[in-house]
Amino acid sequence: MSLLARLAPHLPYVRRYARALTGDQATGDNYVRVALEALAAGEQQLSPDMTPRVALYHVFHAIWSSTGAQLEDASGVEARDDASRRLMRIAPRSRQAFLLTALEGFTPSEAAQILSADPREIERLIADAQSDIDAELATDVLVIEDEAIISADIQSLVKELGHRVTGAATTYDEAVEAVSRHKPGLVLADIQLADGSSGIDAVKDILKRIDVPVIFITAFPERLLTGERPEPTFLITKPFQPETVKAAISQALFFHPSRQKEAA
Repeated sequence: MSLLARLAPHLPYVRRYARALTGDQATGDNYVRVALEALAAGEQQLSPDMTPRVALYHVFHAIWSSTGAQLEDASGVEARDDASRRLMRIAPRSRQAFLLTALEGFTPSEAAQILSADPREIERLIADAQSDIDAELATDVLVIEDEAIISADIQSLVKELGHRVTGAATTYDEAVEAVSRHKPGLVLADIQLADGSSGIDAVKDILKRIDVPVIFITAFPERLLTGERPEPTFLITKPFQPETVKAAISQALFFHPSRQKEAA
């Protein structure tokens, strides 16, 4: 199989990553082009110890690092979209680790391979990026959860990130009423609620009223994997790890279109 054939399925994604990393599509595409030219000329090689996609991103970063890291040129930042401006305010190394895991879906271990770093460093860099994001996008949060201890744990995590819990509902009716009283900037919802009502139905109703990012935290993930709306972009299975919830909150707020507009 030719080099182009091996890499073709991954090129749209590395272009997406390069654009997010540099804040500019033309600049990002130029880095991708130079990386491909280096591979074609034999100046760079795909590591046999990595999957083709990981190896491609690794080569991209080798090129980026060797050409002066021009993405730190702040000229024209104000002309960029809201998400790009926020990204450019995150320290470069943290930005890379965050985008590789949050946008591109690499594991911390794969991100460590791409960046030639220790996995523990990647975890620290991701945490730093999340902290920067959460501080900038602090918002009001509605928690829909019928188990008191779990609800308290989630609320504690939300507050640790600097957000405000403005509503805590245990049923469909309470959730809908809470939104009527105060519009949240983020919803964290269970599926099965106290009176037998559905968190899915509550979220569907909420999304008819407002455009808000939603994270489902549930012991029944299969009930969301039906192809019907609301699509579970962020789905966490119970029992959950606190860091998983924190990461999902950062990603949901950062990448949701309505949050990008509000942060301008």
